[in-house]
Amino acid sequence: MKSILLIGQSNMAGRGYINDVLAIYNEKIEMLRNGRWQMMAEPIHFDREVAGIGPAASFAAAWMQEHPNEKLGLIPCAEGGSSIDEWGADQLLTRHALAETKFAMESSELIGILWHQGENDSLNGRYKNYAEKLKAVLEHFRRELDLPRLPIIVGELPDFLGKNGFGLSATEFAEINHEMAKVVTNLADCYLVSAEKLSANPDGIHIDAKSQRRFGIRYYEAFATKRDVLHALGNEDEQLSLIYGRETSKNEKIYLLSRDFALGKISYQKFIEMFTAITS
Repeated sequence: MKSILLIGQSNMAGRGYINDVLAIYNEKIEMLRNGRWQMMAEPIHFDREVAGIGPAASFAAAWMQEHPNEKLGLIPCAEGGSSIDEWGADQLLTRHALAETKFAMESSELIGILWHQGENDSLNGRYKNYAEKLKAVLEHFRRELDLPRLPIIVGELPDFLGKNGFGLSATEFAEINHEMAKVVTNLADCYLVSAEKLSANPDGIHIDAKSQRRFGIRYYEAFATKRDVLHALGNEDEQLSLIYGRETSKNEKIYLLSRDFALGKISYQKFIEMFTAITS
């Protein structure tokens, strides 16, 4: 199995509203939870009770389209509200992410890191040393994981920041994006992903669910092509249609049926009838 580490702050953890998009289920996409690989279900992160849709599920689904005979595991370690300083070499978030990743590497091959962070540093001139700090963070992960050429995909901050709601204070997002681009240019196997035309939740700081799906497609495009994605892609809707239109497998149908029964959405009798129909 291959695996991907997810780190950064809330827009990587995901705050898109679950009910705003179609769900993505695939028995070959797993997530690390409580020390075990289990079938991916959103929210992938549980850093907060309000965790929701992030870019990882559509990234993973796009990866599966090109690797249908393999499995992909997601390692969720992003933390809402975290600053770049909290991802320093000796900080708790970094130590936790490295411990989770090294554990995951006992049963998978780590093939990349998805990073999205910077909203918390988009004010009071913090961008001035952001590039130096980000470079140190990414190099530290590669060094500690003993993977000096590990691909890292870095997502830009969206341009809806600095305008309203909780995003009102993030006025220096463009400067942070400029610093990100400098880091990516100077690090091999590191690629930048555009946040062009992404839209926000009503809070003004979190990327909404539909845009997160698009963002994940862009992350995968950068990963697959080993190139920066500097604009919105023209085929994002087509890619998502293929992902949503995928036929559900028998195991996935059983999982979804069991979920609905556990949540009280169907009776036991209905569960048995539907389970029998699926398995017969």
